[in-house]
Amino acid sequence: MTNDYSEDALVEQPAIELFKELQYDYANCFDEKVGHDSTLGRQTTEEVVLVPKLRNALLKLNPDLPKSAIEEAIEQITEDKSALNPVGANREIYKLLKNGIKVSVTDKNNNNETAIVHVIDWNNPENNDFFLASQFWITGEVYKRRIDLLGFVNGLPLIFIELKATHRRLENAYRNNLRDYKSTIPQLFWYNAFIILSNGSESKIGTMSATWEHFNDWKRINEESETGVVSLETLIKGTCEKSKFADLLENFIIFTDISGPLIKMMAKNHQYLGVNNAISALQRSEQNKGKLGVFWHTQGSGKSYSMVFFTQKVLRKVPGNWTFLVVTDRQELDGQIYKVYANAGIIIEKEVQAQNGEHLKQLLKEDHRYVFTLIHKFHEERGKLYPKLSDRSDIVVITDEAHRTQYDILAQNMRNALPKAAFLAFTGTPLIAKEEKTRQVFGDYVSVYNFRQSIEDKATVPLYYENRIPELQLTNTKLNENMEDLLDKAELDEDQEKKVEREFSREYHLITRDDRLDKIADDIVSHFMGRGQQGKAMVVSIDKATAIRMYDKLQAHWKDYIETLTKELASIRDELAKAEINKKIDYMKKTDMAVIVSQSQNEVEDMRAKGLDIASHRRRMLTEDMDKKFKDENDPFRIVFVCAMWMTGFDVPSCSTIYLDKPMRNHTLMQTIARANRVFGDKVNGLIVDYIGVFRDLQKALAIYGSAYGGGLREGETPVADKSKLVETLRESIWKVEEFCQEREVVLNAIQT
Repeated sequence: MTNDYSEDALVEQPAIELFKELQYDYANCFDEKVGHDSTLGRQTTEEVVLVPKLRNALLKLNPDLPKSAIEEAIEQITEDKSALNPVGANREIYKLLKNGIKVSVTDKNNNNETAIVHVIDWNNPENNDFFLASQFWITGEVYKRRIDLLGFVNGLPLIFIELKATHRRLENAYRNNLRDYKSTIPQLFWYNAFIILSNGSESKIGTMSATWEHFNDWKRINEESETGVVSLETLIKGTCEKSKFADLLENFIIFTDISGPLIKMMAKNHQYLGVNNAISALQRSEQNKGKLGVFWHTQGSGKSYSMVFFTQKVLRKVPGNWTFLVVTDRQELDGQIYKVYANAGIIIEKEVQAQNGEHLKQLLKEDHRYVFTLIHKFHEERGKLYPKLSDRSDIVVITDEAHRTQYDILAQNMRNALPKAAFLAFTGTPLIAKEEKTRQVFGDYVSVYNFRQSIEDKATVPLYYENRIPELQLTNTKLNENMEDLLDKAELDEDQEKKVEREFSREYHLITRDDRLDKIADDIVSHFMGRGQQGKAMVVSIDKATAIRMYDKLQAHWKDYIETLTKELASIRDELAKAEINKKIDYMKKTDMAVIVSQSQNEVEDMRAKGLDIASHRRRMLTEDMDKKFKDENDPFRIVFVCAMWMTGFDVPSCSTIYLDKPMRNHTLMQTIARANRVFGDKVNGLIVDYIGVFRDLQKALAIYGSAYGGGLREGETPVADKSKLVETLRESIWKVEEFCQEREVVLNAIQT
């Protein structure tokens, strides 16, 4: 029998053989019979659940329950979900898979009670029914579609695979096929665990709500140390092998509405491997004396969600009455990580963010699943020993960016309070030489995912920098290291800002003099409007006063630029050119800008003394959800002026440009520029525009990656490259296109005209 398959046999048949190797049952369903004498038990092709397989699995997994309970469970899991949002429907099914189905049964005394029908055997994956169907027909309300490969577990269609011929672009599988299937046969995706797209040479995995740019490679099967290989074989063996599939489905999927509509998220390859390394370390906690290790995954690669996957898996798979104490050293980070957990529906307890030191002590004495705190709340009066709050060994302290402030008296207090706790450090930057103590406290690296791997995997975009207006940059290459130390703190308080002005008055004056700021503001306007990818931007200044000044100056030059364009418009006759300028003017008029800085006492009077108005900015910060507006890609709030806030742990994928005018180094520098490395739409890179001269001595600025502790650099590599290299790449690409066209006698100039 031959079928009119649209996909190359070199793709589909090898995939089928891989599933057979993994001990999946298999059937070609092109000629499947439905209704009477049905091949798979379907009465119509509208049904997507193989009920006979589901019934047999439930009877096998729940031998002590009556058949009536099994039938009730089948009815619940197969009921129509079309009234729900598609992702919401998928979440409801997922809850049934993960936690079981509640049914009513009658006990021996004829009383009704609730029982749980288990749908999947999570602890013994081989105990489930794994079945692969090819050429599987499904009918929607109007259309009928044929699925290339569909993986069923206990009769439920959990693995969707769309294949293209080897010469086809893989993106077409998403744009043309998957999008169509989700609208024409939506009932299939109520059950879906994940989606695989492949053309043989390129293969990607994602969830039902993922946009194309969030379909990811899966390059490694068992270990981080493996050489990453992009292939359908690696992806299938890494995600569909029975135990790995059960692990992914049970422990590495969450639903969240943190940035808008409900979305389904699945761990990426590096998160899956890294979290499982951390789980293994926890299971060896007695041997490693609670030092679970340092989890270094470069900024932008999903570190906060790795924390979520870790804690969720511990609760389900590692015996113990676990409590997780999540420790940060920034108010912003504390709130952001709390939101990650809350928006994923994981935190149901109220008031688990420590408000002060006494509240923290109270929370740690009580029994909570999660507690969130700043490390600064582990304070005690001078000369007093911090009290022991718990002898429990099932407390895990998770510290974010642990290298910054974890090793002074506050850190010792934390250990005095929880002497038997286990400690796991998460960081977005590698350890440097002076941070050897990190290893002494937390242990060695438990997982490493460096910037190079992240870019190669397209988990982040590459970063480039350009030095603009060099005559305005600091030329003192030996800028006072004490000033650098002070500025390296992500947020200066009121006293520290005054200290910078007082003790480093010469350098401060050079940076903040009026004519310099004026030229920078003028340059930012022209640069911002001349970019190709029109992402959002951050302007980073040395302090609050300078951030407000830059806002005022940019506003003035912004109006001047609009006036220039308007005058230019009057002298142009070409309609296309006119339309382009009108588009620019409209964009500029709609663009919103705002200052985001921390609040301090007497700030209104202090700023007024400098000729600045902070009250109007503060009003916006207090009355509008500026965080949400800036994260919304469609909101016209496109330029933000900061000096400390939003520079660490603030995830805005549409932000593509950082205008840097603040001396920085080491971790704070890396965390700041990483605001521009998130994957978003057609964004191919992030750009750092350096006005201060941070990257004048690139090796010094990036010395953090030159340490002996696994910076992950190959010779000549840096986490951020000179923009000239990007220009070289563009020229090379243009040359290749021209050569390709010349070989085929295609005249590009004729096409252009």
